[in-house]
Amino acid sequence: MGFFDKLKAEFIDIIEWLDDSNDTMLHRFERYGNEIKNGAQLIVRESQVAVFVFEGQIGDVFKPGRYQLTTNNIPLLTTLKGWKYGFNSPFKCEVYFASMRNFTDKKWGTKNPIMMRDPEFGPIRLRAFGNYAMKVDDPVTLIKQIAGTDGAFTTDEVTEQLKNVILTRFSDALAESKIPAIDMATQYNELSQLIEDKIQEEFAEYGLKLTKFLVENISFPPEVEEAIDKRSSMGVIGNLNNYMQYQAANSLEKAADNPSGSASAGVGMGMGFAMANQMGGMFMQNQGQNQVAQQQVPQQHAPQQNTPPAAPPPIPGSVPYYVAVMGKQEGPYHQSILKNMIMQGKFTKDTLVWKNGMAKWKKAVDVPDLSSLLGQIPPPVPQL
Repeated sequence: MGFFDKLKAEFIDIIEWLDDSNDTMLHRFERYGNEIKNGAQLIVRESQVAVFVFEGQIGDVFKPGRYQLTTNNIPLLTTLKGWKYGFNSPFKCEVYFASMRNFTDKKWGTKNPIMMRDPEFGPIRLRAFGNYAMKVDDPVTLIKQIAGTDGAFTTDEVTEQLKNVILTRFSDALAESKIPAIDMATQYNELSQLIEDKIQEEFAEYGLKLTKFLVENISFPPEVEEAIDKRSSMGVIGNLNNYMQYQAANSLEKAADNPSGSASAGVGMGMGFAMANQMGGMFMQNQGQNQVAQQQVPQQHAPQQNTPPAAPPPIPGSVPYYVAVMGKQEGPYHQSILKNMIMQGKFTKDTLVWKNGMAKWKKAVDVPDLSSLLGQIPPPVPQL
């Protein structure tokens, strides 16, 4: 090989970039001391853009294709270099390849809980996370604003800054949305689109484009989730009296499956039934007291701090009655409650009553069980 052949081989003939990574956004073509000569081949593949930089100034930008570098197809560089009649000698110029493909599955999440005021729970803390996708939209802006002279600019060098932008705008949008925290799971699509529109302009400042933004989950603190679970459990249980009866029936069924149990087990089961019945009676009594208290005090002026005095427990063996008051059914009330209603003038001989086993409603005066109570009604005050 002659001297001139060896010198010719040192000049770069082909300029290209084979991207074997999945996170490189910008790659500088390394010359290793060699120069680009007139007529060199430039190969820009799909999803790539080549940017020429001469002495710190942005020159020509090449889209996908194969180019033979001449004065005709690098007009900006020709102007910067000052070639009036074309160039024949080698020249030094930085060439950057920008990857224009989508960079997907970039994660974002709240470092600290977001404080907000919820209409149902009051002040509350929420955590959120998701993912997003982006791409290089303007390689010239990317080089000028953040990449600079970095020879291999990757997504890791910019994602931290982008996360800060996302979290700031997300927190603001979440508070402004006024969506109840319990209903946010039904609004992920709307929130995702809202945040995407809100931060698109800020991505453009770095020469990037946000192509997809997704909210994957918004979660409550553990103590709030526990409280919600308890509330859901109470809703599933429903009526407490029915639930106690159901539990008692299960105990009876288990006892039947174990006939060899000791006598003490039977005594314990009997005590359990007695306690269940007593609790059920107390529940019914408290319900009757609350209804009587509501009748005694008008709704608009009832002071919340005053509660009706506790009534004595029902007489053993007494049967509760349902009472018709102004055409509406109330109760069931034990005789201790009916006695109070008689003293208040809310229960008279003509009041219709009914209990389990009666075929129809009857006047109180026609029910033998209530005759002793009605006999306690004082006669009218004589007129003087």
